[in-house]
Amino acid sequence: MKIAVVLGTRPEIIKMAPIIDEIIKRGIDLTLIHTGQHYDKEMSDNFFKDLEIPAPDYNIHVGSGSHGKQTGLMMEGIEEVLVDEKPDIVLVQGDTNAVLAGALVASKLHIAVGHVEAGLRSFDMTMPEEINRRACDVTSTMYFIPTEESAINLLAEGFSRKNLIITGNTVVDACFRHLEIARKRGFEDESLAELDIDNMKNILTLTMHRAENVDDKERVTSIIEALKELDQMNIIFPIHPRTKKTLESFGLFDELNNLNHVHIIKPIGYLDFLQLTSKSSLILTDSGGLQEEAITINVPALTLRYNTERPETVTAGGNILVGSDKKAILENAEKILNDKEFADRMRNAENPYGQGDSAQKTVDAIQDYYDNGLLDIKAPEDIMTSFERKMALINENITVNEFEEKNNALIHMVFDGEKMRFPADDLNIKEMCVTYDKFQ
Repeated sequence: MKIAVVLGTRPEIIKMAPIIDEIIKRGIDLTLIHTGQHYDKEMSDNFFKDLEIPAPDYNIHVGSGSHGKQTGLMMEGIEEVLVDEKPDIVLVQGDTNAVLAGALVASKLHIAVGHVEAGLRSFDMTMPEEINRRACDVTSTMYFIPTEESAINLLAEGFSRKNLIITGNTVVDACFRHLEIARKRGFEDESLAELDIDNMKNILTLTMHRAENVDDKERVTSIIEALKELDQMNIIFPIHPRTKKTLESFGLFDELNNLNHVHIIKPIGYLDFLQLTSKSSLILTDSGGLQEEAITINVPALTLRYNTERPETVTAGGNILVGSDKKAILENAEKILNDKEFADRMRNAENPYGQGDSAQKTVDAIQDYYDNGLLDIKAPEDIMTSFERKMALINENITVNEFEEKNNALIHMVFDGEKMRFPADDLNIKEMCVTYDKFQ
């Protein structure tokens, strides 16, 4: 078996590192393809070295550019590699342009696509990430899904439960793996050393980069007004160059930078950032991945967004959506700082993304598909079976698998009277409502 992995951005590299480890550990043939959209040393050569994973076999060097130009160049480069390497499956992770390019090219070449972190939905089609993740899911063969809630998103869109594998999220594996590496080497960034982070109290780590926040003067002003009043906290803000430029254009950068409790620093490396967040009392962010990391390292998160494709973190109690609302930011931040019971509930929220064995479950599933010939993409040889779509309330004591075998059916959705359930093989569906395809 040969597995190809397409990587584009830092979050993809971070989350795929445990899967790469697992592939190498099992002696499976691996081809690493880096699209090169992050083209400086921090984002490429040194980053792979820092995370102790092999350098890519191929770097396409697409650089920056518009969505269309970048995706097109990636597709061209990835296609050349896949034609030469002929992998059995191509793994892509998340929702970037590299994910879209890799999935489209592989599927057109009739190579199986495995989507790691499949099924996430923000239901906001103004987000390019939402378009990428939906398009990728349409082309995929295997879906490696972080939570039952994400699996239900795919079931609702008509995907077969047979291809949905709930693995947890590799962010948990990655946090454990990379925090160990980070602590061994200590802080390397000079600005963090100068701030003496190890002895600093009440740290609030801030990240803010999304266009809906930083490009909207009213929203970003509201956030900054809240930051002004959070003077009980030491706010560490590794600022994205684009965010800095926008704040300067609005006349807000100096206003923020002059606050004694706000420490604006240049962007820092991932391992230093992971250490910083692990020492924080609170994370204030508009990032998607950081919502997952926060609940994994037991740090309360307030998310500067009005929706999230990580709703499980909110349901679990480790994350609160505050948008750009000054009042909501202040009230929740102050409760986390001053109300120990409230803060402990957030810190001790059960992690919905698993216990750190997602990489093992992912590669186990791929091996099983390969061994059973399920990665082969072929034109159908059987005449299509007709079927009816049905709904029924189940009165007998029967599992999903038993119902499907007895009725020559495929169950799509299960409702237990309170919530939707994932139709696992061994789920007993007595007194539950199901929708299913009945084959003739």
